Amino acid sequence: MNAPLPLPALDAIREHEDEMVAIRRQIHANPELAYEEHATAQLVAERLERWGYQVHRGLGGTGVVGTLRVGTSGRHIGLRADMDALPIAETSNKPWASKVLGKMHACGHDGHTAMLLAAARHLAATRRFDGHLHLVFQPAEEGLAGAKRMLDDGFLKLFPCEAMFGMHNMPGTAEGRFAIVPGFALASSDTCIITVRGKGSHGAMPHTSVDPVVAASSIVMALQTVVSRNVAPLEMGVVTVGAFHAGDAPNVIPGEAQLKLTVRAYKPQVRDLLQQRITEIAQTQAAVYGATAQVEYQRRYPMLHNHAKETAFCRQVVTDWLGPEGLVADAEPVTGSEDFAFFLEQVPGCYVFIGNGVGESGGCMVHNPGYDFNDRVLPTGASYWVRVAETYLKPQG
Repeated sequence: MNAPLPLPALDAIREHEDEMVAIRRQIHANPELAYEEHATAQLVAERLERWGYQVHRGLGGTGVVGTLRVGTSGRHIGLRADMDALPIAETSNKPWASKVLGKMHACGHDGHTAMLLAAARHLAATRRFDGHLHLVFQPAEEGLAGAKRMLDDGFLKLFPCEAMFGMHNMPGTAEGRFAIVPGFALASSDTCIITVRGKGSHGAMPHTSVDPVVAASSIVMALQTVVSRNVAPLEMGVVTVGAFHAGDAPNVIPGEAQLKLTVRAYKPQVRDLLQQRITEIAQTQAAVYGATAQVEYQRRYPMLHNHAKETAFCRQVVTDWLGPEGLVADAEPVTGSEDFAFFLEQVPGCYVFIGNGVGESGGCMVHNPGYDFNDRVLPTGASYWVRVAETYLKPQG
């Protein structure tokens, strides 16, 4: 069988493909969880300094920002990659599989980091742009809001950006093709913890109890009506009960039960509605059974909104380079979430997806113990970053 043809990439990027793959696999084999990315941050900082970037370490805990100024323009843009791994035990059996028990790069942040580093090397060598380029290597994307922490630590004061751009791999999409969604592209992600309190008793004497298990079960069923009967049919909402904890023994009715939910929406008004209805349903359903419900609603990641001008710019970058076939036609929003949304709340920008492949080559979904980033995509992703930077900061005159 003939080997597949290489994906589109700049020749100068392709020249360093082996090094790019080696860096990706080194990071993959040595995964670090949120705010623990010390070795990864050190690798990133050392490379950036070697290539002539001014490097700021420790922003947002373990974040690294490399800045390269070329020419006289006062323009500033930011390109962002995430660095953290997940608490998942890897089963890929690849030679470069995780060496750390119970931790792995199950979302491709190793590939994201390697692609931006490869672009960094090329941009420093060629310097075909005019302005300030900020390369942002962010910690703790996976649930602990590293982007927000970098912003809270003064990222935009230290590194002002007129636009910011992000990228994530997408299993199930053809290798190297780009999915770019205007407007709301990823959902908000909220967590809701409902604690139902009743009165415990012996399981043989249920009439002496106020059974929180029954009350919580009723809440679970009633929550299924929130999206189907409260959210407009053309809108999107997700209410998932992912955990139900109550009691330990078969013959004891516990005094307390707890539900844990993930809640998603594409629009702020739907997000507000979901919080309102979940709270109302939990409290009233519990009351029907003589119990009480305490609702702890945690707003975590906002919905990610791609700005119109920057989204059109990214689409043009891809089509000028690869033609219309480089774009996924009619790309749809994703119900996952991303803390790059915090950056886009304060700075115009666009977040795109690059295809990781289909089938065995790269179709295993992220957050799966068998997932691995598709190394064939690395040169294409790095070349995209170069084209974004050079096009946006194109010298005038």
